[in-house]
Amino acid sequence: MEYIYLVFKSFVDPVFIIFVLLLAALILCFAGSKKKTGILILGLAILLLYGLSIAPVANYLAYSLEKNYFRSPTPAEKKIDVIVVLSGGAYDINALNSTFASESSAARLLHGVAMFNKYGAKYFVCAGKGAAKMPEGEVLAQMALALGVPKDRIRIDAKSNNTWEHAVELNKMFVNKNLYVGIVTSGYHMKRSEREFKKYFRNVVPLSASYSYAASAKRNALQYIPQTDALSATATALREFVGSIWYEIKGV
Repeated sequence: MEYIYLVFKSFVDPVFIIFVLLLAALILCFAGSKKKTGILILGLAILLLYGLSIAPVANYLAYSLEKNYFRSPTPAEKKIDVIVVLSGGAYDINALNSTFASESSAARLLHGVAMFNKYGAKYFVCAGKGAAKMPEGEVLAQMALALGVPKDRIRIDAKSNNTWEHAVELNKMFVNKNLYVGIVTSGYHMKRSEREFKKYFRNVVPLSASYSYAASAKRNALQYIPQTDALSATATALREFVGSIWYEIKGV
């Protein structure tokens, strides 16, 4: 089932969709009787590439995912018991700039440490397995230690591969379900994360580490010029929508 999900998520990637359309257009254009159809598909591919590569579209999709998390709720008594940092991809430890596979992982870790200090949390959980030799949770833990989190406060989940498993492993880690659990992840990923952790813990506090939505962005002609950054943000949002739909279908 998990493999089907990964394949499905790959199929909705804008680059894959546009590639398929361009390939179909090329084949049809070389077929004499289908040339008009090929030209129409080519036009659709260009229009789709343009639409998915402009900032207003990327910003709208990001807003749809993040709008409920621009202001983190204040936990009761301003206290959080457990800070959980969900990995966004990490390599084996080298220099800081080559440790993380994405900027989101670094942002999550730094924000998690800040929240740990701010709320005086008892535990700092680093979650994620990943594909590298060293589990992502281990990488996060060593970096957290270097950033001043006491070793006896750090807990590592080196088994989970996805959002659902992160929540399952944390459920095994802590018997007390009344703990205030602060989830640290990217804003676009928070809705699905909060939903999964609330299945096991009564008090879940979303602590978004970063946002894709640019609230201060002003509409101007430059925003309608296709950019790789916008295409990447759109792809991330689409994959997150697919993840949420998949979890609903799977019923996890």
